[in-house]
Amino acid sequence: MKEGDAKAKGRSSSGTHPAQHLFWILLLVLIGLLIWSPMQDEPAIPVSYSAFRSLVQEGQVDQVVIQGYEIRGTLTDPIERPVAGAEEPQEVQRFLTHVPAFGDDGLLPLLEDQGVEIRTEAESDFSWWLILLYGLPFLLVLLFFVFFLRSMQGQGQRMFSMGESRARAYERTDEATTFADVAGQAGAKRELEELVSFLKDPSHFERVGGEVPRGFLLVGPPGTGKTLLARAVAGEAEVPFFHMSGSDFMEMLVGVGASRVRNLFKEAKEAAPSIVFIDELDSVGRKRGAGLGGGHDEREQTLNQLLSELDGFDPNQGVVVLAATNRPDILDQALLRPGRFDRKVTVDLPTPADREAILAIHARRKPLSKDVDLSAIARSTPGFSGADLKNLLNEGALLAARRGHDEITQDDIDEARDKILLGLEREGMLLTEDDRKLLAYHEGGHAVVAAVVPNADPIHKVTIVPRGRAMGVTQQLPDRDRYVYSRDYLEDRLAVLMGGRAAEGLVLNTSTSGAEEDLRQASQLARKMVLSWGMSDAFGNLAPSSAQQEVFLGQDIAQRQEFSDTTAREVDEAVREIVASAFTRAVSILEENRDGLDRVADALLEDEEIPGSRVLELLGRNGTQDSPE
Repeated sequence: MKEGDAKAKGRSSSGTHPAQHLFWILLLVLIGLLIWSPMQDEPAIPVSYSAFRSLVQEGQVDQVVIQGYEIRGTLTDPIERPVAGAEEPQEVQRFLTHVPAFGDDGLLPLLEDQGVEIRTEAESDFSWWLILLYGLPFLLVLLFFVFFLRSMQGQGQRMFSMGESRARAYERTDEATTFADVAGQAGAKRELEELVSFLKDPSHFERVGGEVPRGFLLVGPPGTGKTLLARAVAGEAEVPFFHMSGSDFMEMLVGVGASRVRNLFKEAKEAAPSIVFIDELDSVGRKRGAGLGGGHDEREQTLNQLLSELDGFDPNQGVVVLAATNRPDILDQALLRPGRFDRKVTVDLPTPADREAILAIHARRKPLSKDVDLSAIARSTPGFSGADLKNLLNEGALLAARRGHDEITQDDIDEARDKILLGLEREGMLLTEDDRKLLAYHEGGHAVVAAVVPNADPIHKVTIVPRGRAMGVTQQLPDRDRYVYSRDYLEDRLAVLMGGRAAEGLVLNTSTSGAEEDLRQASQLARKMVLSWGMSDAFGNLAPSSAQQEVFLGQDIAQRQEFSDTTAREVDEAVREIVASAFTRAVSILEENRDGLDRVADALLEDEEIPGSRVLELLGRNGTQDSPE
């Protein structure tokens, strides 16, 4: 049995407080007293006073007990007599009657003459109803006391255990994750495999004076496999592995976070050599002194304790800290220095070869059709992380099941990719012919410009079927991953973005709200070209603002502006010129290819969705798009 399960079982078996036992015992005793009667073994049958005197005169009464106005007695022999409320006569052995309120002076002589044994008892004020009346409030108070005591006991236990570490020890199984389950990320795996090798055989490194790094920081975008790599280390390393989220340290009460840090490292040191994995480190490791709250909040005290445990006055021997974050820019510099996190392992988005390997791993338990080409899928999913690729195959499997397929086909995966990138089809939308014509020329404008400019990404498909928040989409899929963007590529990208608005003005002599997203993307891209990349004629190689955006409200309020108001106006003018130039270029391209634009729009009105090869064919470009220079 696991230790956690044993503790839970112990709590459930011993959770009943002794006061609760006492309450149930008293309740059972009271019920028993109410049910049990000490008078006789069998109930006495009520009889009238006249019948009682007749029985005495006939000599059938053996003895009586007189208590106040009540007379109880037994007969010498049972007799059958009619009883009030009974349909048939009943056998009477014990009887009960009452002396009239006016009294009976001849009763005592009559009993003595018949030789009846007479016993008297003092009249009692005892009443079970009085006991119930006065005892019920006492029981309610006792019940309240029992539950209050149990509640205080539970709060006390939680109070004393609040500072305990919430780290969970990893238990290895036959299905544990290993490095074989991690595709791509060769550099990151090599760094972590070295950590596992050191823990298994430290003498190999100690011969040349090597020391195991104390901390490994996994850095990368969300979904790239940082936690998966940590699970692989846990599955490969033959040492105790403790894992905990950064948010688990935080608590409302002061000092709890620091206490949990101390307890975590205490457990890890007792089990050394061991590994501690802290996921989402940025939740506890943010820069100190940032924001409006100052530097004395609970999070910063927790961070101070973490810094001390990683590399403080007392040496940290035998504990390796593994942490993951997708926001290294907001981490405290003291946390990143060597001696605490000696190695920063970048886990970046996968390359096309890595994406194919990741797809192969996730496809091992999925029935794929023979027409599925994982290499083509990998090439058509630039920017996808490992989590995105897993979701892609899962969406394809769900679509295949919905369509009744026994295998996942290429069409299922293509549809799943469009669903992820473009959104769901908005079924049931009724568009007028004017709206459809407007959409056809808008998307046709994007497509024609993308087909003509030399540096644009290849066109995958053009559709006027509403998906997600878009009424139509011109989908471009890069033929390769881009890590560096040239000015020519960005200017062509801006021309493609402005192609829709240019087609609206050229053909329909109007402007619509359908270009909202295009204009937003164009403005952001042009501003980044001016402010960060030095790609404007007005500023040349100067980047007026290349600083990273701050995420703290307090720093944003106190942030010093890096350029004057005059420069800000010049920046706005440079952005305006770049966007205007892209729009003018798009209009010129569409004027030169007006016939091709009409053919593309007519094809969209007829089929609603056409592939990129059809666009090139309608433009008379022999099915090929100009390759980038």
